[in-house]
Amino acid sequence: MTDAAIAVTQSAVEQFTEQYLASIGCSIEKQGGRWAVTVPEGTETELATGQYILRCGDEQSTENEDEEPLHPESSFFQTILEDSSGRCPVGNISIDAGSTDIAIPNWLRTSDVEVSEVDFSPYYDRTALVFLFTLDIETVSDYQTELLRSVAVDVRSEVVLPGLADTLLEKTSLERGTTESDAPRIETSRAEKLIDHVRPTVVEEVRPTINDIHQEASRAADAEVEEYRQMQQQRMEELEETVASLSSRIDELNREINQESGREEHVEVLKKRKGLKSELDEVEAEIEDLRNRREQGFPDKQREIRDRHSIEVVVTPRSMTEVDYESGEAEFELADGSWRESLTVGYGSGVGVTEDVYCENCNQRLSEQNPLRSLSGGLRCSECRGADN
Repeated sequence: MTDAAIAVTQSAVEQFTEQYLASIGCSIEKQGGRWAVTVPEGTETELATGQYILRCGDEQSTENEDEEPLHPESSFFQTILEDSSGRCPVGNISIDAGSTDIAIPNWLRTSDVEVSEVDFSPYYDRTALVFLFTLDIETVSDYQTELLRSVAVDVRSEVVLPGLADTLLEKTSLERGTTESDAPRIETSRAEKLIDHVRPTVVEEVRPTINDIHQEASRAADAEVEEYRQMQQQRMEELEETVASLSSRIDELNREINQESGREEHVEVLKKRKGLKSELDEVEAEIEDLRNRREQGFPDKQREIRDRHSIEVVVTPRSMTEVDYESGEAEFELADGSWRESLTVGYGSGVGVTEDVYCENCNQRLSEQNPLRSLSGGLRCSECRGADN
């Protein structure tokens, strides 16, 4: 099943960056994956004037400090995105049957069954919103990761449309995809509601990354807790040595008291012993407190450390594109040797097939992992091919 939130591809990043920089008057000289970008003086942009050397590639390290990496999560692209979103955060584009090819679903594209003919009949005009989100995954202490995701949602049904987000990323250019709109048709309150509706979808799509960062932060917290426990154990051993030393000195003073005959000397030794006993009581009280906190696992310190390593996920909408698309039915004419079958399914222009199709023998859903394999006796998936007819 296609991911609901679509990761922005490297090619889309490069295309968007090139088009945007050109639109604001920057020059670009390309040498393979290395771009020399010049931002002229007077350019209306948040980018500093001068020259940038960009190295294209997902997570690719640069060869020297003067080069800026360019990939979906790079700081340079984030700057480009914020700069462009500030100019035209809302846009509109139409995707109809005439502007896109009919998409063959994965469970049919990887099938041995042949698609001899396909036809799309649009019935309704629909509207969707495609949001571009940045996700900042960070802890208070060490870790920070920035991700970029796109998600599409039908305005009326609130159904997430992964195929449409993918289509828009492939089709949109700066001129077509981010046309400025002073008065978008959708009301702001409705757009905000849809943003809140799809926000959990975006978070779930990057859940594996969040889990990885959480595990790394947890390991760091565990290591810090263990280091603190060892320090407290060392402190307790030092205090116990102090107790032994104080007890030994008190014993010596006790012997002196028994042997001392002069009154003044006797009083002076008693004062010393009283002071040492007071010090001994304080040290033993600290040991008892340490022992109690150790038995409880040092809860206050653990809370402090784990709060410092806790993860915060901030999902920020950067841009919104209003997409007009057509909804209807697609008819696929299928051929498998001498077998023929006509299959009609819900379909949207730019969206793809909008309903699940099931094997007519075992009732399993067809998918990329379980594609259509035969028309013998109806639609049959790869799981039950060869079963009794």
